[in-house]
Parts: sequence; C-alpha cells; structure tokens
Amino acid sequence: MTRPQAQAGATAFLSLFSIVGVALYGLPFFYDFFVRDLGWTRAEVTSGNALSKLLVGPIFGFAAGWIIDRFGPRRLMLAGILMAGGALVGLGTVSTLGFFYVCYLLNALGYVCGGPLPNQVLLSRWFDQNRGKAMGFAYLGIGIGGTLVPLVATALTTAYGWRAALQILGVLMIAIALPMAWFVQDTPRSNPPDTREQTPPPPSDTRHLAAVPIATILRTPAFYLLVIGSMCSIGAVGGTVQNLKLFLSLDLGLAQMSVAHIQSLVLFSSLIGRVLMGVLADRWPRKRVMLLIYAIVAASIPLLFVADRSWARPLFAVLFGIGLGGDYMIIPLIAADLFGVATLGRLLGIVLTADGVGEALAPMLVARIRDASGSYAGGFSVLIALAVIGAIAVALLPSPRRAVSA
Repeated sequence: MTRPQAQAGATAFLSLFSIVGVALYGLPFFYDFFVRDLGWTRAEVTSGNALSKLLVGPIFGFAAGWIIDRFGPRRLMLAGILMAGGALVGLGTVSTLGFFYVCYLLNALGYVCGGPLPNQVLLSRWFDQNRGKAMGFAYLGIGIGGTLVPLVATALTTAYGWRAALQILGVLMIAIALPMAWFVQDTPRSNPPDTREQTPPPPSDTRHLAAVPIATILRTPAFYLLVIGSMCSIGAVGGTVQNLKLFLSLDLGLAQMSVAHIQSLVLFSSLIGRVLMGVLADRWPRKRVMLLIYAIVAASIPLLFVADRSWARPLFAVLFGIGLGGDYMIIPLIAADLFGVATLGRLLGIVLTADGVGEALAPMLVARIRDASGSYAGGFSVLIALAVIGAIAVALLPSPRRAVSA
C-alpha cells in the first residue's frame, strides 16, 4: 500500500467516524430527552431525520454524485464535515420543532456531502484489488464512532447536561475529520497498484472496465434489483436504529447506562461485521456476501419481541451489529462489480438517494405505529418484512459479467 492510499483510507475512516458514527448513530441517543423534556411524540422526534432526508436526498444526492464525478470528492467532504458538526451544535440549543428541522436539514446535507457517497468514490478510485479490505477498514470508523458515542454522550450528559453534550460532540466531529480531508488527493495521478509487487489484475478488475453509460445502467434489471434490495434493507436497519433508544428507554424502562451499553455493543459488533464482510468480499462472490448480510439483518430484528428478557438484548445487539456492519459497505462493492467505477459517483448518488428514502420513512412509520397502538410490535413486523424483501431482491441479482454485458 502506498502512502497516498493510506492517506485516502485514513481520511475516509475519520470522516465516517464523525459524520456517520457520531452524528447518525449518536443523535438517536438523545431522542428520549426531546420526548421527556420538550414533550414531543416519537413520531415528531424521528420526523427530523425523515423530512430532512426526503428533502435533501432527492435534490442534492444526484447533484452530489455529479459534482464528485466532475470535481472529485474532497471539496464536498470538507463542506459536509462542517455542516454535520454545526448541526449538532445547533441541536444543543433547540427548543422548537421548526429549528429542530433546520438543524436536521443541515445534518442531512453534511451526510450527503461528507458521508458514505464521497468516501466510497474516494476509495474506489484509490483501490481495486483490495477494495473490499479498504472499504472494511474505512467503515470501521463508523463502528468505532458508534461504539464510543453512547458512552461518551452518557458521561457528557451526566456532567454537563444533554444540550452541552450535543454541542461538544459537534465540535469534536469537526476537529477529528477536517484536517485529513483537507490534504487528501481526489484520485491517483497514475493509478498505482494496491501493492508494491507487480501482480496482474484479476478478471473482476472494475477500475479499468470500459465506461458503461449511466443511461444504459438505468435500463438494466440489475440496477432496479440493487435499488430495491438496498433500499429495503437500509430501511429496516434505519427503522431499528432510530427507534432503539426510545424502545429500550421509554418502553422497557432501562437505565441510561444500560441502554448505552446495548447501543455500544451493537456498534462494536458492527466492527466485527465490517472486517468479516470486507474480507469475505475479497474472497467470495460479493452477491453471496450481500445476501448473507441481509439475511442476518432479517434474522436479528425478531429478537426485539422478547427484549424484556435479559439474554435477548445482547444476542440481538451482536447479530444486528454484524449485519449493520456490512450493510452499507457492501453496496458500493456490488455496484462497482456490476457496472464499473467510471460512473460510480452518479450511480451511487441514485442508489444512496433511494436508500435514504427508505432510511427516512421506515423510522417515522415505526414511530407512528407505536404512537397510535401503544406498542412497537406492528412497527417491528414492518421492519422484518422490509429486510426479507431486500434479501429476495439481492438473491435475484445477476452475476457482474452478465450485468455489464447487458
């Protein structure tokens, strides 16, 4: 591995640590405080995530993909880091639902500009032969950030209150992620190999495939199966993550530190999932790995029906965390296998926008079902159905060679 490749990997790691690990997985930790202190419903608390992604994703997701393909991911990442950190600082001062939405819009912009999309393209440009390992390493940042943030947030909340805790986390996000993103190169100048030994590229090399026009990709069944599969599975994951703290704290009545330990175990297990699935993605057909990940997600959510039993909570956390760890990481790998990397920015802009819609609607739907029925049983059943549909769509995906030929 060359020094610029290492720098690209470290940049992606720290950016995902902050924008996804801290912001995306850290913000739901504070939902029950909004419900208790401000008197909001569960649907209102989760609606900030939903409305912001529905507004930002379709408008800016496509534009972000085009900007990345045209100008490179670095500039967008810098803006995203500043916006996401500023959003948390603003949320620490929220007292009205309107300003809550404004902060979430800013956070969603930060996620689009500095989250998975630019980092996936950055790593896809720098790595090919070991792309799965590179993605796995970078996505460890999400797991480590998500593992630490419940424990850090609990300590900060105990010491300074939940509002100050949010503001401190926002400042830390910027301080951690911005410096490396400032110096990273957008793309290799001469496409150096991943290793110093000169080895011939494998037959599945996608970095040098002839560019497939985006219009052609949009006419292939494989594209729509990928969108449906990832959208459903990401929706199931998002619906679970966004409601987990509300369910454990307000419905089951667990103490803050007990909930923090469960959330940390989920994200710690996602570290195992990211490493394991990253290694498997470089050894197995990536469709098989994607199907395994989606099956694990579908199998873990039913454990929430018996979460009042002490043995079920850690078992859920481990299984769901392993599935969570590979869910986001596998999407760019299978997309690059199916269609190459020449138009990967625009392609992922479309796919991740669709995923964002699923990730936005599922949590609010589950919360509304809970507010209306007084139970999470109906909402969790919806999430299980989404996860199963996602796995079926992946099972129907063609081989990469057939997709590119088509």
